[in-house]
Amino acid sequence: MGDVLAGIHATWEFEPDAVLIRFERGIRAPKLYQALRERRIPHEALASVTLSPGRRGTVVLHAVPRAGADPLMEAAAGQLKDACDPYRLVLPADRELLAEHYADELRARLGPAAAEPAERFLVSAPEAPLQFKAYDAKATFDGGQVAFRWFWTGASSAKWKAGDQTFPVRELSGVEWRSPDVFDGYLRLLRRGHAGDVQPAQADQDPAAVVFGLGYGPVHESLPFAAAVLAAVRNAGTAAPVPVHAGVTAGRDPAVIADRIRHLGELYQAGLVTDEEFAAKKAQLLAEL
Repeated sequence: MGDVLAGIHATWEFEPDAVLIRFERGIRAPKLYQALRERRIPHEALASVTLSPGRRGTVVLHAVPRAGADPLMEAAAGQLKDACDPYRLVLPADRELLAEHYADELRARLGPAAAEPAERFLVSAPEAPLQFKAYDAKATFDGGQVAFRWFWTGASSAKWKAGDQTFPVRELSGVEWRSPDVFDGYLRLLRRGHAGDVQPAQADQDPAAVVFGLGYGPVHESLPFAAAVLAAVRNAGTAAPVPVHAGVTAGRDPAVIADRIRHLGELYQAGLVTDEEFAAKKAQLLAEL
């Protein structure tokens, strides 16, 4: 097609095999759009295309992705509000005929597998490195591993006892993202199963999870983060996970061990761990060196 359709907060450029979406970065644009900047959506990643009336004299062109085609939408799991949906293009009502033309053009390019889930991600994930601040930790992802560094003011004693965490993507099976727009939002890393290694039900007690809160882990930061981790996990393929014992990660960097011992000492000084717990955990950490 090779044409451009400019809407409110986004512009769609129609390529022969894809739609290139460029998001507006103005102050009124949704923050998720500003964070995404630009996305290329192959036609094979789409399940359907609709055109419907919008609010206040607008129409909405909506390209619906196939299940499993986009790591961002897979991580969102239906929790995105319409105003933040990157597949919606809002247009003035006087462009309805033009929008209908492009909707028909896109529908004609949908393949026979459009109704089927995609076998792999067809849309690129946000690129690492990425980071954001949750209520109880700073989360970072460098493309190969996720790290959680706990905040003294927010992390539970269970997390402080466990110490700062590092998770190579090869040891993960997925990501669970619960929107910060709800009361108990969080991001949880799903680890490959090991005997006796059961993740706590509550995110604030789980060292593989960070919790959100008012002003923490906003959608435009935590969702791209979750999508990038999810894509990296899928791309890791079927590589065998590295066996670890519950609570102990093999091959720790000495600097990480020293940092965890320092945190343990702070907990001990604050009276949050007993003499026996302090001695046992310190011995365990030293044994990892």
